[in-house]
Amino acid sequence: MNFFLSILLSVVVSAQVDSTTLFIGDQTTLHLSATVSEGEQVALPLIDRQVTDGIEVVDRTKIDTIREKDGRISYKQDLTLTSFKDSLFYVEPLNFVVGGDTIKSNSFSINVVQPFDLAAMDSTEAITDIKPVMRAKIWWWGIIRWILLALLLAGLAAGAYFLHRWWLRHMAAKEEKIDPELLRPCDEVALEKLDKIKEEKAWQTGEHKRYFSELTYVIREYIGRRYDVRSTEKTSDDTLAAMKPILTEQDQKELYQKLEKMLRLADLVKFAKWQPTPDENELSLMAAYTFVKETKPTEEEKGQQGEVENADFEKVE
Repeated sequence: MNFFLSILLSVVVSAQVDSTTLFIGDQTTLHLSATVSEGEQVALPLIDRQVTDGIEVVDRTKIDTIREKDGRISYKQDLTLTSFKDSLFYVEPLNFVVGGDTIKSNSFSINVVQPFDLAAMDSTEAITDIKPVMRAKIWWWGIIRWILLALLLAGLAAGAYFLHRWWLRHMAAKEEKIDPELLRPCDEVALEKLDKIKEEKAWQTGEHKRYFSELTYVIREYIGRRYDVRSTEKTSDDTLAAMKPILTEQDQKELYQKLEKMLRLADLVKFAKWQPTPDENELSLMAAYTFVKETKPTEEEKGQQGEVENADFEKVE
């Protein structure tokens, strides 16, 4: 490996190659280095595509700056070289510029040789392949795997489609299913249920809680259909709060008081285990009858309600 150092005013420059003998197309590295005193301006050799005719620059690194132990500064850069000509190449000294002065590096040579002996080759022989042409094997597992994946995706898509269809039919059927009681006037339904409670006379057998639960549920259900107040989902206080402005506006304050007394008594029986008297049981039933009869819809309101209910009935049919 050729090597030369130029020393001038504490300046050291060098150009070294890793290998001076290469096969055609192989690569070697040229190391450029300049060590100067701190503060000196340095310019490494400007090498574009070729170091010399026949030696090409494949790649280069950025210039590294290193502070040496003695305080001087070293500038280093590596260039990757290659050649495609079999010849001995001489590279003249490279120019480093330090503080306005040009300092030359060492020269070096690179010998590029053929990887085989051309003279030993018989040019009369026909050019043949190194190995016979081989037929690529069919990758059956890869083909089967893609087919299985396609079938799986198709199955998932079909399953999602039929599940969606089933869900739509299920929801449509659920929405269209109407309780037969909703097709009849709300007061008729409520009075029939009160008649059934009256016939059973559960209070006479000591089943006060069941009696008041059934009684108040009938009234709450009626209020829900008659006034669109979801009483079955509300407490007694919430129900009374919703009904007070309605009954007060209709000048039915006394009817409101009966409703309030019935609901309060029912809460005492259901939640406080209150034992009502026979008179309280019968008065509560009478209050429920009175409330339904005095608040039932007018004939005009029933006609409007009937048109809506008949339309819903035809939809179910």
